[in-house]
Parts: sequence; structure tokens; C-alpha cells
Amino acid sequence: MKHPYYLLICFSVFLTSGLWGLYWIPQRILVSGGLTGGWGTVAQYAIPLVVLTPFIIWKFIKGKSTGLNLPFIGLLFGGGIACYANSFLLTDIMRVFILFYLMPLWTTIFEYFFFKQKPKWQRIFSLVLALSGLMTVFGKDGNLPIPVNIGDWLAFAGGFLCAAGAIKLEEAKSEEVTSLLFSFFFYGLTVTLLISVIFSDAFGPFPNLNSWISMLPLLIILSILFFIPSNVIILWSPSIIGAGLFSILVLSEIIFGTISAALISDEQFGWREGVGGSLMLIAGLSEIVLSKKLHNKD
Repeated sequence: MKHPYYLLICFSVFLTSGLWGLYWIPQRILVSGGLTGGWGTVAQYAIPLVVLTPFIIWKFIKGKSTGLNLPFIGLLFGGGIACYANSFLLTDIMRVFILFYLMPLWTTIFEYFFFKQKPKWQRIFSLVLALSGLMTVFGKDGNLPIPVNIGDWLAFAGGFLCAAGAIKLEEAKSEEVTSLLFSFFFYGLTVTLLISVIFSDAFGPFPNLNSWISMLPLLIILSILFFIPSNVIILWSPSIIGAGLFSILVLSEIIFGTISAALISDEQFGWREGVGGSLMLIAGLSEIVLSKKLHNKD
């Protein structure tokens, strides 16, 4: 039985993911403000962790789940977002989107092998539309883009990890969202720190004190007003709508990201971006409408 607010949840995921398409902008601002080394991303995990810790301690005292018992969700999804966030610092915006958003393909494969769920015709239809949109935008040379630098590989790994994380989130139906959040930020912070240390040569040096002070207001606003509430929706929704549909809906991020990159950065926006974005939009909407209609018939 589907959730009574199934459609609202779907559109919330679609819109929230669209806002994530603008996430590359503050990431670039943080770097230009001196937060090199991916340490801006580290701070965006650490600040919410500090905010959530008192409540988690209270849950621990009450004998409730804190999220520390969910390492796979935190390492997979939190780590995947960490890879995605840092990839913007090391490669082109468009390459991040195409490599990260192979996620619908991964989730469909995972569902088939781990849950024995054969994709229904509406999933195949929306997946074909989504991948066609991606290739329309990025397949200008007739070749599939493959990772060629550290940023590319981080984006590719991020999509794979988030797809696996979405599968684990689909299983976590009984977990409270605060536990999921704490797992995301706690274990995701661990992955983010490792990335910053391992790829320190590519990222650059540790920021100085003045950079931290000047960028702290943006970090607090970004972490508390965006990172926490958006992840509430993202972490909670796969258990309600399923990992496969989730991975289709988050493609809205590409639409916002492609347009914003064209308007703000030096990356172009032409007929390919327009047609490809429209196909991805139709893919997300068709998955929602078709799955809802089939449910009503049942």
C-alpha cells in the first residue's frame, strides 16, 4: 500500500533535488574564499553533526536508535554525497552530472540482483527517457564520457555509492529520520576527511584561519538551512517511494544544474541542453504518474 502523501513526497524529492543542482555554486564560492582541500565539505558535515549531537545523546539515554547502528547507510549515502560535493572542485560541472547521475541505472541493477525485482515497463520507459536525455546533453562527440581525472572518478563513485545507499534506505523503513541523519553526517564525515587527506595534493593546502572566519557564515547557513532539511527528505523518501523511483526523480538536479551552469559559468546552454533537460523532466514526471495510475488500477 502506497503512502497517502505518495505524490507529494515524489514532488518534494523532485524539487529538493532540483535545488541540489545549484549546490555547485556555494562549493565554488567556498573554494574562492580560501577553503581549499575540500575542507568546506568537511565543515558541512561537521556543523550538522554538532547540531544533532545533543538530541542524539538524549535518544541514547532513552535507549532509542541513534544512527550509529546504521554504518552502511552513512558510509554509502553520506560517502556518496561527499564524493559528489568534492567532485565539483576537481572537474567540470557537466561531467559531474553525467557521471554521478548514472545512479538510476545502478539502482535498477541493484534491485534486480538483490531484491529480484524485474523492472516494470514504466521503469524501463522512464529510464530510457532519462538516459536519452543525459546522452543528448553530454554525448556531443558520439562517445560515452569516461572518468579521466580525480574529480570524474569521485563523481562516478558518488553515484554508485548513493545508489547502493538508496537501496539500504529502502530497507530502513522502521528507522526514525533523525537516526538516518546522524548516520549520514557521522559516517559521511569520516569519508569526507579521508577524501581530503588522500587527495590533498589535488585539492590544495589546508585553509588558513582567516579563510575559515570569512566563510563561516556561509557554512552555517548552508549546513543548517539547506544541508539538514534537504537530507531529511532525501534520506526518508527511498523507504516510502522505493530506491528506483527515487533515483529517477533526483535527475531534476541536472535540469537546474545545467541551466545554472550555463547562466553563471562559462559552460554553454543550447538545443542539446534544452532537449536533454526536457527528456529528463518527462522521465521523472512519467514515473510518478504511471506508477500512481497502475497502483490505482490495482
